Amino acid sequence: MNIYTKDSNDIPFENITMDGALNAEFKVVVGKKEGAPNFIMRIFKIQPGGYSPLHSHEWEHENYFLNGNGEIRNSKGESKKVKKGDVAFIPPFEEHQYYNSGNEVLEFICLIPIVDR
Repeated sequence: MNIYTKDSNDIPFENITMDGALNAEFKVVVGKKEGAPNFIMRIFKIQPGGYSPLHSHEWEHENYFLNGNGEIRNSKGESKKVKKGDVAFIPPFEEHQYYNSGNEVLEFICLIPIVDR
């Protein structure tokens, strides 16, 4: 059987060290290394008051929110509220930043296509 499985708790989180990030971390749970030819699955954790960098890129994101409350923001002051159980689709080139506006850890799954970066 050529199926990859692993307890995601055995994969450590890494701090997001890009400029514009605060108290945010992620881990790749499925990607090229695990044999995935098309998509990368990542899990993000953002502490209360923390955020990812404000950025955009040529690929889409699909998100599923596992825990907490937060917002997806852009530089125009616009935002969409998200909470546990919500899903989000971020189109290519859409400016975005994940912000934890709640009191619990904001945790979500993020899928992106494998592209040459």
